Amino acid sequence: MDVLKSFLPRLLLLTLTPLFLCSCQIGYYAHTGYNQMGLLWNRVPVEKALKDPRLSPEQKEKLKLAEAAREFAQKKLGLKSNGNYASFVWLDRDAVTYVVQVAQADALKAYRWKFPFIGKVPYKGFFKKSLAEKEAASFPPEKYDTWIRGVKAYSTLGWFRDPITSPMLTYSDRDLVETIIHELTHTTLYIKSNADFNERLATFVGVEGSKKFYREKEGENSPTVLLIEKEQKDLQAFSEFISAELKDLRAWYQQEDKKEIPLHKKERIQKIQTDFEKRLQPKLSTDLFSDFPKRKLNNAVLLSYETYVSNLSPFQDLYEKLGRDLTRFMREVSKLKDSKTPDADLTSLLVGESP
Repeated sequence: MDVLKSFLPRLLLLTLTPLFLCSCQIGYYAHTGYNQMGLLWNRVPVEKALKDPRLSPEQKEKLKLAEAAREFAQKKLGLKSNGNYASFVWLDRDAVTYVVQVAQADALKAYRWKFPFIGKVPYKGFFKKSLAEKEAASFPPEKYDTWIRGVKAYSTLGWFRDPITSPMLTYSDRDLVETIIHELTHTTLYIKSNADFNERLATFVGVEGSKKFYREKEGENSPTVLLIEKEQKDLQAFSEFISAELKDLRAWYQQEDKKEIPLHKKERIQKIQTDFEKRLQPKLSTDLFSDFPKRKLNNAVLLSYETYVSNLSPFQDLYEKLGRDLTRFMREVSKLKDSKTPDADLTSLLVGESP
């Protein structure tokens, strides 16, 4: 009953809000609310989960690692925990939610869903894959590109105390640490209707924070730290590459005759993968993006790269300016919490102006 008291008022607010918005969303919010309640109802404290016979010794070690990453993020990085990742829930599936992303077929323009509190975002999550597939199928394929992906972790932005999920235990150790820090970045700062900025910020903090975590845990020159540094360099190189490629592709869509786009689109997108193999892949030192040439790309998939990894340099520049102090960095970036144009206002922070 104590658990219900802690989250039921928020859950009711989330599920009743659509009654005042659009009747077509009521079913979606009922689905989300019901499954979110079930997820939270079935969570247990990490201490209890460590005694669960269903978990292997390796999974229990990952639980301990996730807990250590949470404490580190809160105490050493200045991130807000809000009780997140202090509990665990077992799920009989390989993902906690299934996310739909949609883009125009003839332009690099994402479809954005509007939700209470978080505003417009370029993705919509479902607890059942079949519902995600139904949502994607509602968009005519001649007009839209769609993509469905399973997600092992997500943030409710402080509304609930998010648990560690069993799918998260399939991550490598360093990916698990990075994910915890990534999601706690969202808990600390999430700017309404600016998902691209929020995700790129969390990507940057997740990588930089995990490097700091392993430096303290294993030492400055441990194999894990050196690998993270190599992957970080590859991430920056790919970020620059994909940012330029998407800029060129966006221009191509604008210049090409609309009737000609379906005839040449596949070849034009394939060119991005060919350029990657010829120009960038030989320079990379890790396999972080080794699957890129083989991926089935469309506009929805490409825009996910734009959301998560494009244009990371401004974050790096501000971080360097602040003496590579991630706590100070988060304090500065948090000044943008009410910004309507956080990317532009981040530039203001870089030159020492008030956003």
